[in-house]
Amino acid sequence: MLDSLDAAAIRRWCGGGLASLRAHQHEIDQLNVYPVPDGDTGTNLVLTLTSAQQALDQPADLPGEAEAAGQTPLGAAMRRMARGALLGARGNSGVIVSQILRGMADAFATSVAVRGGELARALRRASEAAYAAVAKPVEGTVLSVVAAAADGAGRISSDDLVAVARAAARAAAEALARTPQQLPILARAGVVDAGGRGLVLLLEALVDALSNTGPRPAAAVAGPGPAEALVPPAGGSPAVWEGFGYEVQYLLDAEPDAVDVLRGALDGLGDSLVVVGTGEGKPPTWNVHIHVDDIGAAVEAGIVAGRPHKISVTRLVDRLHPHGGAGHVEPCTAAGAVTDPGARAAVVVAAGDGLTSLFAAEGAVVVGRNPSIAEMLAAITATGAGRVVLLPNDANTHAVASAAAREAAATGLRVSVVPTRSPVQALAALAVRDAQRPFDDDVIAMAEAAGACRYGEVCTASREALTVAGRCRPGDLLGLVDGEVHVIGADLEEVCRRLLDRMLGGGGELATLVLGADAPGGLEERLRGHLAHEWPFVELHFYAGGQPRYHLLVGVE
Repeated sequence: MLDSLDAAAIRRWCGGGLASLRAHQHEIDQLNVYPVPDGDTGTNLVLTLTSAQQALDQPADLPGEAEAAGQTPLGAAMRRMARGALLGARGNSGVIVSQILRGMADAFATSVAVRGGELARALRRASEAAYAAVAKPVEGTVLSVVAAAADGAGRISSDDLVAVARAAARAAAEALARTPQQLPILARAGVVDAGGRGLVLLLEALVDALSNTGPRPAAAVAGPGPAEALVPPAGGSPAVWEGFGYEVQYLLDAEPDAVDVLRGALDGLGDSLVVVGTGEGKPPTWNVHIHVDDIGAAVEAGIVAGRPHKISVTRLVDRLHPHGGAGHVEPCTAAGAVTDPGARAAVVVAAGDGLTSLFAAEGAVVVGRNPSIAEMLAAITATGAGRVVLLPNDANTHAVASAAAREAAATGLRVSVVPTRSPVQALAALAVRDAQRPFDDDVIAMAEAAGACRYGEVCTASREALTVAGRCRPGDLLGLVDGEVHVIGADLEEVCRRLLDRMLGGGGELATLVLGADAPGGLEERLRGHLAHEWPFVELHFYAGGQPRYHLLVGVE
């Protein structure tokens, strides 16, 4: 049992928490109650904690790191864990957990000895940071669980470190059990909140780390999950760009002036250049990432600038993800160009060769679905523009885009998020861009165009659920309007027709239809015929999007 939290315990906590999340990854994914096939909270949390673990695996005590920031070794370790989680955060739950860790890091920054009282105060600060990160907090989610953990830790008024941690974990588990009473959708599905379940596992791992007991056994431990194929390498984002053979990454201890020269040197060697400062150390430490053919020249440039270390080289052909999967950034523009403060650009989240080509034709940089904050930052940097619009195209990616925008703003860029929930809304937004308008006015116009576009989707149910259209079962075809199930059926063409009739019945002059990767041959022609007969005055745009999961995307304006 530990009397006081230290840096070694932080590392045990991160490692144990990651192991527990991996063991329960599939279980947490299945807790996502909506029947559409995107239950990935467990996967997102694993990826987020993996990034935190990789940050902790970097040199623990870079010269002057703690002293430069006035931090103790404990504070520096917690800060590194929180920063790694932030850059690797995926999905709403990943972003919120990263903010919980940031709140704790802020509380521990200058702490010499953390006992029970300090841990309770850190959990309170973590809860406040988590709520502050969400524009419209919803109870019955991970927010309720972290608030209960903070309350439980504070109630016992003890300085016993392990006792406070146990009280927090116990209160979190009790709050998790109450989440179905707070969110009707959880009650109908008979499940608890997925993100909250992940946080309970992390708090239990903290108890284990403080008790020196090691990770507790999981009820069912699966083999390596699908997330492991998506894990970014230590120190950076796995953004993949075509055209160069190798990804070179390293940490660099160097002065800012030398780094400015380094950027210019690396810019002439390759693309996807990202140089991010940690703000810590004397001299400061920087994270350098670039795609090149000449590995030696990239490393030599770092030697000229300062002291490179933790050098890694990855052959890009081994890391390609088909169809714009997670971790894939499409080569829509040359990266690493000197930022033009007056230039404008757009970054769009999408999957599928057809959609990627559509957005590329609009001059946008495309990031694969479910990106991390680091991948969004890499794409923002890659535009070379000083004013960037982010189009997340998914409610679960909005938090990631917002966090990336905040991080980019800290470097002097102007980044705005247009809260699109579907690629068809992004197409509508990009269609009204006007470089002659002031940037803020242009963002407002894009947001208005996206909001005026009702969106629909056809997909296959991945689990049984009770919806407003009735009960669906795995394998049923679902037609969704603005994210809500309106049609359930067994025949794809029939579900598509019913969905279109429902959407156009509410009015509309323009319909955009995007066919998915597994859409059967002849579907476009049959839907064209139906629309020509039933809705002859509606203008139609058909595209082969090639997106996975969704057989058809529909936008009505």
